[in-house]
Amino acid sequence: MEDAGEDGLDGSSIKPVSSLRSHFEQMAGPKPSNNTIPRTNSPKPARVNEGNEDSTRPLGGRSESVGPGNRVARGREREGEGVGLRAPKTNDLANMSPSPSRGLRLQPTVPPAVTVQPPQSPSKAKALALNFSNGPAYLSAEARPAPSSAPSSPRHFRVPSRPHTPLLNPDKSTISHTSQSQPPSPPPPRRSGEFRRDAPSKSTVPPPVNRSEKPKIGSKPISLSLNPESTTLAPLPLNNHENSSPFNTPSSSDNSTPENEFLAPTFPRSRHSILPESSIGAPVQRAFEPPPIHHSVVSKRRDQETNGLGKGLISPQTTGDLRPALPTRPPAVSEISRTRALPPNSMMPPPPRSSLDRNRSIVTAVPTIDTRANETFSTPPKRVFSTPTSQLQTPPRSHGRSMTVDRTSDRTPAEFRAPAAPVVSQGQGYSPLEVAPSTLYKKDALSSSLGDYPDSSRSNRRPPLFKQGAHEIATKYDTRIFDVCGELVCTSGHLTRVWNLLDGENIMTLSHTEGVKIISVAFKPTSDINSEGSRLWLGSNIGELLEVDIASQSIVATKSNAHTRREVIKIYRHLGEMWTLDDGGTLHLWAPDGSGSPNLTNPYQSFRVPKGHTFSILIGHELWHATGKDIRVFVPTLDGATQFQVLQRPLNQTGAGDVTSGTIIHTQPDRVYFGHADGKISLYSRRDYSCLGIITISVYKITSLAAAGSELWAGFSTGMIYVYDTTVLPWVVRKEWRAHQDPLICLLSDRSSFWKLDRSQVVSLGQDNTLRIWDGLLMDDWIETRMRSQEEDFCELESITTLVMTWNAGASTPYRLQHSEQDSRFFRDLLQNSNSPDILVFSFQELVDLEDKKTTAKSFFKSKKKDHSDQEHMSHQYRDWRDFLTRCLDDYMPNSELYHLLHTASLVGLFTCIFVRAPLRERIHNINGAEIKRGMGGLHGNKGAIIVRFVLDNTSLCFINCHLAAGQTQTRDRNADITAILESTVLPAERDLSVRQDNYVGGGDGTMILDHEICVLNGDLNYRIDTMGRDTVINAIKTNNLNKLLERDQLLASKRKNPWFRLRAFHELPIAFAPTYKYDVGTDNYDTSEKKRAPAWCDRLMYRGGDRIEQLNYQRHEVRVSDHRPVTGVFQMVIKTISPKKRALKLEQCQQKLSTVREKLATDAQLGYLVDVIGFDAETSKKMVQQRKNGK
Repeated sequence: MEDAGEDGLDGSSIKPVSSLRSHFEQMAGPKPSNNTIPRTNSPKPARVNEGNEDSTRPLGGRSESVGPGNRVARGREREGEGVGLRAPKTNDLANMSPSPSRGLRLQPTVPPAVTVQPPQSPSKAKALALNFSNGPAYLSAEARPAPSSAPSSPRHFRVPSRPHTPLLNPDKSTISHTSQSQPPSPPPPRRSGEFRRDAPSKSTVPPPVNRSEKPKIGSKPISLSLNPESTTLAPLPLNNHENSSPFNTPSSSDNSTPENEFLAPTFPRSRHSILPESSIGAPVQRAFEPPPIHHSVVSKRRDQETNGLGKGLISPQTTGDLRPALPTRPPAVSEISRTRALPPNSMMPPPPRSSLDRNRSIVTAVPTIDTRANETFSTPPKRVFSTPTSQLQTPPRSHGRSMTVDRTSDRTPAEFRAPAAPVVSQGQGYSPLEVAPSTLYKKDALSSSLGDYPDSSRSNRRPPLFKQGAHEIATKYDTRIFDVCGELVCTSGHLTRVWNLLDGENIMTLSHTEGVKIISVAFKPTSDINSEGSRLWLGSNIGELLEVDIASQSIVATKSNAHTRREVIKIYRHLGEMWTLDDGGTLHLWAPDGSGSPNLTNPYQSFRVPKGHTFSILIGHELWHATGKDIRVFVPTLDGATQFQVLQRPLNQTGAGDVTSGTIIHTQPDRVYFGHADGKISLYSRRDYSCLGIITISVYKITSLAAAGSELWAGFSTGMIYVYDTTVLPWVVRKEWRAHQDPLICLLSDRSSFWKLDRSQVVSLGQDNTLRIWDGLLMDDWIETRMRSQEEDFCELESITTLVMTWNAGASTPYRLQHSEQDSRFFRDLLQNSNSPDILVFSFQELVDLEDKKTTAKSFFKSKKKDHSDQEHMSHQYRDWRDFLTRCLDDYMPNSELYHLLHTASLVGLFTCIFVRAPLRERIHNINGAEIKRGMGGLHGNKGAIIVRFVLDNTSLCFINCHLAAGQTQTRDRNADITAILESTVLPAERDLSVRQDNYVGGGDGTMILDHEICVLNGDLNYRIDTMGRDTVINAIKTNNLNKLLERDQLLASKRKNPWFRLRAFHELPIAFAPTYKYDVGTDNYDTSEKKRAPAWCDRLMYRGGDRIEQLNYQRHEVRVSDHRPVTGVFQMVIKTISPKKRALKLEQCQQKLSTVREKLATDAQLGYLVDVIGFDAETSKKMVQQRKNGK
């Protein structure tokens, strides 16, 4: 505010407003005013010369004297602006001039000069703030200078036009004074971000003053707010940004607001927040605050923290309205969670239980280790409460990506090569896990094999059903959540129902109020282990918690405002505690009462986690919480003494989708598995929280993960369940089956099942609203695998050879082949050089002209009602080729070798003809054939497959002749054709269970191709070479650079990129010959027609059978009567003949071994349930398990 001139318009003297206000403050204030000398107006400026050049300027009829000494105006000191220093005040206020016309007293010591700025708004680009917590106020660069016309009172005045400015506090008077004889303090040290300090200006010419602009009133410095000499006891107003005037100058720092200075947290925060200074170690001098933040940025950050988008440390927060902090709970209360009280009418006391806060030592003092020097994490959120002496400086962010990167790579930045250190207390602090690393896994091996998809060539497709009890339960209403405990399973939604898994009966139905839907359900821990599973906790969509007694089918307790107006999305059981989480991020901990069981009276402790929950899992004492791709680890405790958030930055993998599921395999306790929406599984270490790798197991969404025994179960949006052995690399698919016709919602492995039912059970729920119960031990598979691995003990093994030929004949006939000088010797040379194989398989494609519309229409509209013999149905083309092949065998094979025609099959151009040596014919049985049409959506047979299977002794063989979709860009159609062919159940089923186990594999009954022990798939698969022009391919062929072409082969690329590509279960010998398609008929030139198709390996041979089949050669032949070249392969197969007596003896031995293994697994599972779930100590758990064994 500027002074008026000497005279007004009427010639009267106008007194300054400041002097009037000073007069009233002098009357009401407790301190004497410094206006003790009568004021006199001087029309001319006074000039003070102290040996340096002073600057004197008139302004608006008022004089100012500015020099390197004290700056005085209207009875009080002036405050410097910018980066200059304010001169110290003196205690002798009488020596100061109350008027501009009064000269200044010279000081004995010449202080440094200061720069005087005009009374205008400070510039936006402010310098870093200085913070001297114990120094005088004038050394704090945080405080902004008052306008040039500020009143003489040390208290701030309130501008009438802006009554709601939160920065004003008229009741504060905290400016301390120094002695008059003391020299001015030296300037502060140069700040880290300052390159030079501007010299004081010799002469300052201010810009014109905007008198209509309102004065800028700076925020109160932190050092002033914490001055112990403050005399006011009035509560400080909250600095609410939402209530601040939009015309107010933004505060210099969010951390300097009264909200961050004085409001004490209700619950303990992190170790950076309110720990005493002695607990941090040697004090670290942090002279400068972070640079000021614009108010719009502050608002945006506040919104991000509120919505769960912040990356910083999240401290436990109270929910609801702010209320005074409660007194510290007595330590005796926490004993409730350590032991369970004896029930009043109990016959014998239950075994003692270990502390529910086991391995969670109460932090009484943190070792004096300064860990902040090595931190490279992001800035903690503004809600962290701290004092200026322990306030953290904003650490530099050296990299924008996640900390969870491959730290073993040479390309990884240097700051990321060290493991991400968890922010946990050392010494007496909490240790997340104290286990030895698993020897089954090697991190380096996993990292090097990330591109290897799980091996599904030996998977079993039989559903793992129990021999007794219900297999499925139809809930008959829309439900998406369930929980299981022993023989009971509870499903909920608009209704809550409890079912018995042994007989499938509904034992409880509970209806809810209209508009109320149950979102979460969990079985409640009880004081007696025998009554586990008797009560339920339900969380609703309106924030209500219900406790239900199953026996009485009634609600015994409710908490209507447990999570006010929030959906209770998760209920966890942690030993004897219950944890509830809502969609707003509020986590309540419900401690056990005197009876040893939690109740719904009041939550014992509350915390805050980010919003946007997609998945969470309780592992030990840690809550792993996922929001999208981000995973955070929290350690909630009843006493709140342990740091809540373990890592300051979330775990995040850019190469994986949103987290949808997760689990831990109890035989690998140091690893956590997370499923993602894009079909990937990420592995994290529980020791250092580093990512061990990412494995792609599917192209479909993983909806649920579970663990049973030592294997990982995964449910998919297709309704399939896969079981993986993760102890080998690459992973092995142990089992796969269709569990539900609709997408699978959830998989739950019941850890109480061995204790209650003496079995391991896994329950799945699908969108078909059906519960299905599965054998978690996969006992039938174990017996089958064990017997197959010891077949040498009860089987006689014999090796045979098989010659397989595939050729797209292009509507060629035997007559045309015989009258071609170049091609007439093909079959003669093939048979004479074959060494008389035991089985010959001839597979043809396009024996009829598929471009002949008359022929294709005739086959399409052919009636299926007529039942004639094969002779009458077979066209002359097929008969000609059958007869021709029979003559070739008679003419070109040795006279001592006699071959019989075993089977022929045809389908619109496809033709398969199989011959066997005479000695094998009597040993072959169960011969069947089938056809699968894939043309025109499965209606036409111009594309498809014909299947021939038979059993030789006790070995099943299957031969598949395929012709898949054509076209350069139809890779997906070809993959779909293969999937449909291999998953079709078109063959007759074997009814005898013992024969199934002996002759077929994978738990199959012989209806599918993959049920057979040995499979050979061949034909014109039509896979092409991608992203290469015709000329480029031909040049690579001429230079014999086949590897370049094979890298772009569509079939091989699908095997590499698609983990669910069905031909991944088949093997192919490496290709060492030129592409077999497409030639000009009668020449060795690749296609020169108008289309000019690029060459490709369309004709292929693939096989499956483990160690029972081996391909000896793989070659093409030069036959020019077609645009394809024929391909042949010779296979060596192992055939078994079972001895029934030896087999029965071996089966008995395997069953005894299974009983031993099962007993050990049951003991481990029961101990894990008693220790990890119930909360007993290890010794007591062993005694209880032993007592159960003795009781049996």
